[in-house]
Amino acid sequence: MKKQSLSFTKRSLATKLSLIIVFFTAIILIAALGYLFGVSRQAIRKEAIDRATEQLENTTLRVTAILGQVEVAANNTAWLINRHLDTPDIMFEYSRRILENNPELNGCSIAFEPYYFPGRGRYFSAYSYNDNGVIKTTQEGNDHYEYFYWDWYQLCKLLDRPVWTEPFMDYNPDDIYSKDMIASYCQPLKDKEGQYIGTLSVDISLEWLSKTISAVKPYPNSYSIMIGQGGTYFVHPDSTKLVYQTIFTESMEHPDTAMSNLGHAMQRGEEGMRQLNLNGEDCYVFYKPLGTTGWSVAIVCPESDIFGSFNRLRRAVTGAVITGLILLMLVCFQIIRRELRPLTRLARQAETISSGDFSMTLPDDGRRDEVGQLRQSFSEMQQSLVNYIEELKSTTAQKASIERELKVASDIQMSMVPRMFPPFPNRNDIDLYASMTPAKEVGGDLYDFFIQEEILYFCVGDVSGKGIPASLFMAVTRNLFRIVAQQGYSPAEIATQVNDNLCRDNDQGMFVTMFIGKADLRTGHLDYCNCGHNAPILNGQFLKMQYTNRALGFLEGIPFYGESIDNIKGEQVLLYTDGLNEAENPKQELLGNERLIELMQDAKDLDAQQVIDMLLAAVETHRAGAIPSDDLTLLCLRIM
Repeated sequence: MKKQSLSFTKRSLATKLSLIIVFFTAIILIAALGYLFGVSRQAIRKEAIDRATEQLENTTLRVTAILGQVEVAANNTAWLINRHLDTPDIMFEYSRRILENNPELNGCSIAFEPYYFPGRGRYFSAYSYNDNGVIKTTQEGNDHYEYFYWDWYQLCKLLDRPVWTEPFMDYNPDDIYSKDMIASYCQPLKDKEGQYIGTLSVDISLEWLSKTISAVKPYPNSYSIMIGQGGTYFVHPDSTKLVYQTIFTESMEHPDTAMSNLGHAMQRGEEGMRQLNLNGEDCYVFYKPLGTTGWSVAIVCPESDIFGSFNRLRRAVTGAVITGLILLMLVCFQIIRRELRPLTRLARQAETISSGDFSMTLPDDGRRDEVGQLRQSFSEMQQSLVNYIEELKSTTAQKASIERELKVASDIQMSMVPRMFPPFPNRNDIDLYASMTPAKEVGGDLYDFFIQEEILYFCVGDVSGKGIPASLFMAVTRNLFRIVAQQGYSPAEIATQVNDNLCRDNDQGMFVTMFIGKADLRTGHLDYCNCGHNAPILNGQFLKMQYTNRALGFLEGIPFYGESIDNIKGEQVLLYTDGLNEAENPKQELLGNERLIELMQDAKDLDAQQVIDMLLAAVETHRAGAIPSDDLTLLCLRIM
């Protein structure tokens, strides 16, 4: 029976032709679909990487910004403590002030060595803590809680530098240990002789960190983790692993080189993406360090989430193709066997169409059988290809139109900031020059200045993110600054009103760091307010500021604090965004603050435009051809 079937197959031309047609059709479809699926998978993978990377970047920026504020608040308070070591009671006020200025914090301890204040006994630690929104202050140490033996006290003492601790159980004066887990930023305190006298510790809630980071979910089943310097879990969807397990725990029980390598990479403060198999499921892991804390955050995205729809579509298309091939073979067998000659003519006409000549139409011979249906199918295929080509042309034209519109948007954005220099040609008492270079077609940096009644108002700002959303937020911020500043308000009042207006209807959660200045051109007196922005450079040195306010747009109704300098006449002032000191070369090396100070030390005798031109050239040299990763804005000022 088997030999008879083989013999029939060899003798039947219809069968041979049917098999050949199906075979080559299958090859073409497999190649085309394989290429299409391959390109589609790469596009989906790239979109997933971009989405997860952007969300991770935004989260780390937000957390790092707040942690940075914690560090700045602690460092500034340490300076005040050293000036008032003869007044121990004022330590309670400093401890309380840190919590009032930073609502995210849990507690603050200003703890001293045993018997440092002889009249206060063995323990003296000014401790303030946030009790459900109410800030309470108390003496922390006692025989049940000898604070100077704890890690948060000992670490910075032994290392002789500020450190972030691993999480530990919070101290509660009423119950010694609470159920809250915290991490602390610890700053060593030293007297004028350089002798260690105590520790300044600022606490942040692990629950707050977990909520902030766990909110990042690029896909429904995505989750976030965060580890400390030793690999301990700070954030994990399985709460039983928090604090008690490290990222290496499972690798010790079930060796997993890939997981161990990920843990070591996160410990080293690296940033990137890896593909791992976690709990039997292939996942993409995106990780990034949190500033200088030694901690690292990662987003885990299951591959089934990323490619779920793609895999379902691929299975459906594959099933449809297989079904189609089977049906095609049966139809071809019948048609070829009964009407081989008409099919030959139809095949010749189809070859013409497949060569790219879509103008030729298949003649309608009036048949409504299988041959007629095949002719109709070819005709519809031809029309679909023609429509596709027209749509492709239309898409290309739309892309060109969008590029032209982006160019117009860039011109409009640049026209919103002062571009005429010197800006005040009839005055010889002010030397001012500014420059703004977006990283993309449009950016989120801004600067502005104007003179009103012999008062110079000026600002430099940096909006979170890049591109069109940042440029729109920049335009709103710049207009708010000018409208409010023209009312004659102080920089702190300007910041307050601009912040309240930006917070309204800010559904995207965008924010802007900003330095606002108000200089009297007659006396040289400068009032300023720094809202989370880079410290300006005054005469070749970073300006030391008592207050570092939050960025604008975070929270409505919060206070902003200003500072002043009696006279800046003759002083060179440089304002800039982090596109300057964080400019990267192809090796991802930053220009850095030290190099920036060196450049400004050598530029003390240059005028404002020469300073800006020198810095732009230094950045271009440092980049060595690397694509800019951030907007760059500079403003140099000297009042004569």
